[in-house]
Amino acid sequence: MVVRSYAAAPPTPWSKSLAEPQIDESAFVHTFSNIIGDVYIGEKVMIAPGTSIRADEGSPFFIGSSTNVQDGVVIHGLEQGRVKGDDGQEYSVWIGDSASITHMALIHGPAYVGDRCFIGFRSTVFNAKIGAGCIVMMHALIQDVEIPPGKYVPSGSIITTQAQVDRLADAAESDIHFAHHVVGINDALRTGYRCAEDVACIASFVDQLDQSYQSNQTENMQLSSDVISQVRQLLTQGHRINTEHAGERRFRTNSWHSDTAITATTESGVLAALESRLAEYSGEYVRLIGIDTKSKRRVLEQIIHRPGDKAPVQSSSSARVQVEYVGGNSSSSHTSNQNGGKLGADVASQVRGLISQGNRIGIEHADERRFRTNSWYSGGIIASTHEAGIMADLEARISEYGGEYVRLVGIEPKAKRRVLELIVQRPSGQAPVQSGKPSTSYSVGSHSGDSSSSYDGSSKLGADVVNQVRGLISQGQRIGIEHADERHFRTNSWYSGAAIPTDHASGAIEAIESRLAEYAGEYVRLVGIEPKAKKRVLELVIQRPHGKAAPTASSGSSSNGNSSSQAYAPAYAPSGKLGPEVAAQVRQLLMQGHRVGTEHADERRFRTNSWYSCAPVDSANEAAVMAALETCLDQHSGDYIRLIGIDAKAKRRVLESVIHRPKK
Repeated sequence: MVVRSYAAAPPTPWSKSLAEPQIDESAFVHTFSNIIGDVYIGEKVMIAPGTSIRADEGSPFFIGSSTNVQDGVVIHGLEQGRVKGDDGQEYSVWIGDSASITHMALIHGPAYVGDRCFIGFRSTVFNAKIGAGCIVMMHALIQDVEIPPGKYVPSGSIITTQAQVDRLADAAESDIHFAHHVVGINDALRTGYRCAEDVACIASFVDQLDQSYQSNQTENMQLSSDVISQVRQLLTQGHRINTEHAGERRFRTNSWHSDTAITATTESGVLAALESRLAEYSGEYVRLIGIDTKSKRRVLEQIIHRPGDKAPVQSSSSARVQVEYVGGNSSSSHTSNQNGGKLGADVASQVRGLISQGNRIGIEHADERRFRTNSWYSGGIIASTHEAGIMADLEARISEYGGEYVRLVGIEPKAKRRVLELIVQRPSGQAPVQSGKPSTSYSVGSHSGDSSSSYDGSSKLGADVVNQVRGLISQGQRIGIEHADERHFRTNSWYSGAAIPTDHASGAIEAIESRLAEYAGEYVRLVGIEPKAKKRVLELVIQRPHGKAAPTASSGSSSNGNSSSQAYAPAYAPSGKLGPEVAAQVRQLLMQGHRVGTEHADERRFRTNSWYSCAPVDSANEAAVMAALETCLDQHSGDYIRLIGIDAKAKRRVLESVIHRPKK
């Protein structure tokens, strides 16, 4: 395994060996542990997080096979003093096979801990020898003594004389069994942690879980694929999941019974709990509840079962809107598109998504002049709360304002704010703006903090612009749009467009595409805004007029808020020297307003963590930064190279990542 948490012993007056740890390949050493100096770790050893094993004064240390060293353990030794190990050699600390050194214990050399010993929480062993099979319970002190094999030390004992040792009882069979059980548990943990670090192993395990659940799903046919996707999305966003149920009468009055909380946090566990609820309330309505634990509010209410259901509840074909709308005591879906209606399926999907989240829907209209100045007349709030009624009202408004622009407005009643503005009609016979095929190409993913999307290339936006939008939303940034004609573009005088919703990547992308259509003959740029600092973190031209090519990468961002629109820099073109992961790291740092630097070190300095700085990188442009990284790599190809991210305001490093290692 790859261990990233060990170091050579430092040169000192008593030792200049620069000895390094020797760790068996079958052992697991957690990244958050520290192992320094001449330490031998045997087969199948488990080293938990937060441990400190320092052979920088007393040394060497020996930790035998199948031993577990648990969280917070400290192992150190005096420069003087040795014990004889089972191999006849002298050690500062010897710990035998199948021993358990439990949470927060201190083993300070010279010290010997024999095979199958159990050292309890916060116990201390110093200048002592503990024979094989001894059980030392919690908060004990053992110092300056030798304990024969098989003895039991009670919790809180202070053993500092041989007379006290002579009064110790033998370990009971139950104590020995307990110690053996702890060793077995930690060996299972070691195996599990090693699997988690192995992509092939964990992928196989996940496949088994998926197959197991899919088999169960095929047998029961209780949950639809859309419900499963919705659960996955809620869990990836850190939300909790629960259910409510209601009989026919309570459903009509919207009075639901709350169920006991679902405690599971894994997808398979939640899905199993949901299926159990469906079976329990098979004759009632059941709805899925998504809860934002931080703000203590609901983010989703979705009916997943109705009495008499034979097939899973399926939602619309749109991957973005996965909630079937149920209004009051009726449930209906708008089908006018199939019958030649004026509005397409995508508008119906938008409506369905808005009302499922408890939002209201309004209408605005504007003639050509008011549209250009973004001055809209209000058409009021649509009174209906179910999809069919809203769609019918929308079509009536389109007929009423036949020669004007008409836009759909989604309103969150509690916050009294707009969550969506979507043009559904343009004058002079222009087709309504639809999200069309792109609306199904932003499917639910696992991006943190957002209903992320996977881009399939069918949108007007390039894949890199889609990724920029997704990155901004995941970091809690706001998104704006600005546009300019040729003259204003040359003088860098931009007009601000209407606000872009940033609750979901797919909704933001659709809104941006709508703006591109609105300003088809102009320059359009994407603006990323950090709300707290009230500063721009990105300015990116995404459309140029007269058929000029729009940029397809993120390197046009400006970290100082100044426009970079007059000369859009191309994206970094991989040369083979640095992989796309490095480019992604650089892009992320620049987008957050950080500076980028590089350092290099030969083999000796790498071992002692002493790095030289490469030439400073003054640019905030991705292509220029990548070129500087490649220059450093060319000049020091035989060294280790690492990427440094620097928060200029806080004057601290936010990233240190080795991006090149010399060939052995």
